[in-house]
Amino acid sequence: MLDPFAQVVALLQPAASFSKRGSGAGRWSVHRSEVGGPFYCAILEGGCRLKAEGHDEIVLMGGDFVLIPSAQNFAMSSLLPAGAKDIVSTPIVLPNGEHRLGSTDDPPDVRLLLGYCVFRSPDAALLASLLPKLVHVRGVSRLATLMQLVSDETRAQRPARDVVLERLLEVLLIEALRSGGKTDAAPGLLRGLTDERLAVAIRRMHESPNQSWTVTQLASEATLSRSVFYERFGHAMGMAPMEYLLAWRMALAKNLLRREKACIAEVASRVGYSSASTFSVAFTRHVGVPPARYARDTPFDNMSPVEPGSSAETGAIV
Repeated sequence: MLDPFAQVVALLQPAASFSKRGSGAGRWSVHRSEVGGPFYCAILEGGCRLKAEGHDEIVLMGGDFVLIPSAQNFAMSSLLPAGAKDIVSTPIVLPNGEHRLGSTDDPPDVRLLLGYCVFRSPDAALLASLLPKLVHVRGVSRLATLMQLVSDETRAQRPARDVVLERLLEVLLIEALRSGGKTDAAPGLLRGLTDERLAVAIRRMHESPNQSWTVTQLASEATLSRSVFYERFGHAMGMAPMEYLLAWRMALAKNLLRREKACIAEVASRVGYSSASTFSVAFTRHVGVPPARYARDTPFDNMSPVEPGSSAETGAIV
């Protein structure tokens, strides 16, 4: 059976924005506001604090990994209590390439790898909303290894660099999501897949989006009554079963139109519509433009990674 997480991450089309090595010493605090993109961080040694909007403060220690798929307002600070005078506006780049927070004269209290990426999919907001708002994984060393590979590849100018980065980021995100770390309790795909009954129905929708599913059929797959399935699905996923199925079909259709340049009739058949005209009506209502125009006006690479130093990077933590 297909893995819904792998499908969602692949459709998000992650691309590296930048990644950096950082360290901190003494008392320091940095803030990031209205980022909106994915933030990830691996603590190599030592410790620090993370406070993300809507979440309790987390003490991060060596071996920890944090993923925030859609970061808004958050701050990182030293384990030592930091005041207003300790806020760092611009880190200092050390001779070894590390971005130092706090004192440059003292040995570091924490070393970390951190980075940001962008989701190039036009459905990024919808797809990212299916993921946990925050994932905190402890003691999975391979995540730091993957981050190091991302960091190395970001700095290198090797052939097929962007392709390699996209694959590394897909693996990194999937590994973080499946590692069973602490996540928020917000509705979404992870919460749905942790329910064994719902997971069967969700995987069937992903496996066969071209099937003419009904709520009754999906409830049967989950071995639940129609009413129990409907209520349980909405509580776990944050949307009704048919709403999720429609959103998933449209995300697949957009990908087929942009990436594969498939004809309208073929796309309609592959996402569960009996005719091109029926699909076109549904697509236009959902997306706002007819599928033919969407395919013509939306190139595959419609979003480029943010380059370090650009205006979009202003206020980076390190």
